Order: sequence, then C-alpha cells, then structure tokens
Amino acid sequence: MSRIEGHTLEGRAMGESGGGVKAWLTLTKPGVVVLLQITALCAVLSHDLLEASGFSDMDWNESIRTMAIVFVGGYLTAGGANAINMWYDRDIDPVMQRTSKRPIPTGTVSANGALIFGIFISVSGVVWFLEFANQVAAFWAAFSILFYVFIYTIWLKRTSVQNIVIGGLAGATPPVIGWATAVGDLTINLDSVEDFAISIFDLGSLMPWYLLLLIFLWTPPHFWALALYRSEEYNSVGIPMMPGVKGARRTLIEMKVYSIFLLILAVFAPIAMGGMDRYDTIYHVFGWTSIIATLWYARTVFMIDTNEPRTASGRIPTAARSFFVSMIYLALMFAIVVTASAGLQGSILGAVLAATMIARDEWNSKAPSSQISA
Repeated sequence: MSRIEGHTLEGRAMGESGGGVKAWLTLTKPGVVVLLQITALCAVLSHDLLEASGFSDMDWNESIRTMAIVFVGGYLTAGGANAINMWYDRDIDPVMQRTSKRPIPTGTVSANGALIFGIFISVSGVVWFLEFANQVAAFWAAFSILFYVFIYTIWLKRTSVQNIVIGGLAGATPPVIGWATAVGDLTINLDSVEDFAISIFDLGSLMPWYLLLLIFLWTPPHFWALALYRSEEYNSVGIPMMPGVKGARRTLIEMKVYSIFLLILAVFAPIAMGGMDRYDTIYHVFGWTSIIATLWYARTVFMIDTNEPRTASGRIPTAARSFFVSMIYLALMFAIVVTASAGLQGSILGAVLAATMIARDEWNSKAPSSQISA
C-alpha cells in the first residue's frame, strides 16, 4: 500500500464521526475566501462611487446592503468550491506538509461529508444570487464554481504547468460578480448566442473586466514566486508546478512577462474607469499612480535571484520578498481604483496611500532584521 493510500484510508476511518463547526468552516478556506470577497466588495464600492460621483452623494445604506449580498453569496460559492477541491485532493493532501492538517486528512470530516457540504453551499450561493441579486451575477458565480472544480481541480492541477495561469480565472471573477450585483436588474438573454454573450459581458463599464484581468495577470508571478522554493513538495505528489518541471530560469522569464503585462494593463486603467478625458488631472493622477505601483512590484520580480544563498528555513530571499510585495501590490491597486472612483480628491488620496505604502516597504526591506529575509 502506498503512503498516499495509507493516509487516505486512515482519514476515511477517522472521518466517519464528522467534525465540529471549525472543521467544516476550514473546508471553505476562510482566509482565501474572505480575501476574494474583498475584491468583490471593492468592485461594488467603485461602481457605487462612480454612479454617485463621489462619497458625499453615496447611498450608503444601499451600498452596504449590496456588499452584504455579495459577501454572503460569494462566500458560499467560493467556499463550496474549495470544499469540493479538498474532497478531490484527499489522496495528496495527507502527504504535503502544507495541507496535511486539513479536515479530511486529519479525519475530523469524512470525504463524503465534505463533498456533500461543498455541493450544498455552492448551489445555495448561486440560488442566493438569483434571489437577491440578478441572473448575471448568479451566472458568473456558477461559472467560477464549475471552472475551479472541473477545469482547475480535476483537469489542469495535476496535468499542466499552466494550472495556476488558467485556473486563476476562477479566482479573478469576484469583482465581476460584485459589479454585476451592484448594477441591479440584469437578465440573461437566450434568444441567440450573440444576445447571450452581450447579456453576460456588457456590465456597462470596462472596470470589472480591468479588475478581472488585474487578478488574472497577477496570479502567476505571485504563486510562482512561492513555488520557486517550494515546488519539491508539489512535485512529490504529482502536481506539475512551473519551477519543478520547466526550471527556475523558464519560470523567471514567464514571471517577468506577466509583470510586463501588468504594466501594460496599468496604462489602460484610466480608460477602464471611463468618463475621463486624457487632459483631466484625475486621468494622470490615477494613471501614473497605477503605473508607479506596478513598476514597484515588477521591480521585485526582475530582482529575483535563484542562485542567492537560501535562508535557514529554505527561502530564497528575493523570491520571498516578491511574494510578499505582490500581496501588498494587489491590495494597493484595488484601493487606488476605489479612491479614484470618488473623483480627483480620491485619486490624490490613492496616490498618497500608494507612495506611503511603497516608501514604508522599501524602508523596511533595507532593515537587517527584515522578516522577508528571515
């Protein structure tokens, strides 16, 4: 009997009794799901601020109601997909140190229980959007579940080094779901293929698609920075991560390409926002803030040196720093979009926030005791 099979049978035997509330909640990957929903909430705020032309005329009660709908529905759909993912990965999770403490490997939740739970809350999330949002929001919620489960988890994760790239589309949909919910009464037109496509893609603005592309292009360099020094664990269970299959040099080349794509996307940020003339001050403040923030992150990608000495914990310091900065960068880009949606004063606030965060991180990175190089 293989080590994977042994762990799996042990987990099944222990899991028959079920687990507590914490174990069921863990199946949803709450930390990841909450971060995803924050991107959706930012999309709602951006939409409502643009509609109201600033903070002063915002209908905060309606916005809070919309955000509550998005958060609950988004948590159910994303959380359900994650639970199904853990069910499918029940053979490899016990072997990997990072995932060995999950509910199924430890036996606190049975595999069948996790599957039923995941399907139930996923479907509940789609029904929630149908009931409290609209058909288009429900469509994209269902799309994200099906794409994550069937395209990423079942098909790509164990067969392609591009698993993170293509699979990242599911994690990029929350802003679209949030924006569609904020728009209001949207319906799907099934009269023809063209009408169907228009009804699901035309959300009245390019901004939700800008935010989707931002997450989609950010995902590969973000995860590959971590995989550069943790790919052995993935390779041991048959998950083909780019560094382990193609090597560090090829991985770095592709990371740099994606960072350049992010820079190109940042150039088009004011266009995606809409309603701005290229001679307007806000156009340049918002645009240059997005570009400078992206240059700051891209610089950390280009500075990765896989030949540098590793730390005691096995980290590659420059790769670890890029991974850490990538998280700040994504949060910063969403903050820049939300503040710019409020007008010129908001865009200036976003610029100040970006400058402060970048300066603070650069200062901390120079400190001898930096946590990134520890």
